[in-house]
Amino acid sequence: MITAIREVRRAKGLTLDDVARRCMPPTTAQTVGRLETGTRTVSVGWLNRIAAALDVAAADLVTLPDRADLAVAAVLDARGAHAPRRTTIVPPFQVAGGQIAVTVAAGVGDYRTGDVIWCQTTPPAAFANALNRDVLVPQPAGSFAFGRLLQHDPRGLTIVPPGAGTQALAIKDPAWIAVAVRLVREL
Repeated sequence: MITAIREVRRAKGLTLDDVARRCMPPTTAQTVGRLETGTRTVSVGWLNRIAAALDVAAADLVTLPDRADLAVAAVLDARGAHAPRRTTIVPPFQVAGGQIAVTVAAGVGDYRTGDVIWCQTTPPAAFANALNRDVLVPQPAGSFAFGRLLQHDPRGLTIVPPGAGTQALAIKDPAWIAVAVRLVREL
């Protein structure tokens, strides 16, 4: 099996040791290196462990002939734009379970017309993890509220919609919220 473990690891700026320590249970940098180079067979179990350590889907680590990876031509940092030290690719976006999207039809706040906001649905037990993040909240009659989650307590949620001069909204006991996790914007 041909894998893209090395390319994904490098694209994320991780060392072999970083990935080895992130594996559950942890392994050695040498083992990760052998899996990358193909000197050790990559089983489905190893593929899943490495994918979890890299925070990607296992499918992102398998080189498929019909998948178009995006080559990194330059790296931008404080020194400016320069060529990467090694050949690097960016894995394509993968939709995870429970993700939904919000499209922006008219610019508001930091969002521009045409933006697509990817959101991860979240149950009430994890609402506190979304504090100070933008969230989509279902409302009665099929409507939604969208804004920055400022407070979560037994009385409900407080969110502030994007844009200048907006008023905070108090929302009681939503069944779920969706936390903004990725912004896709055409330039």
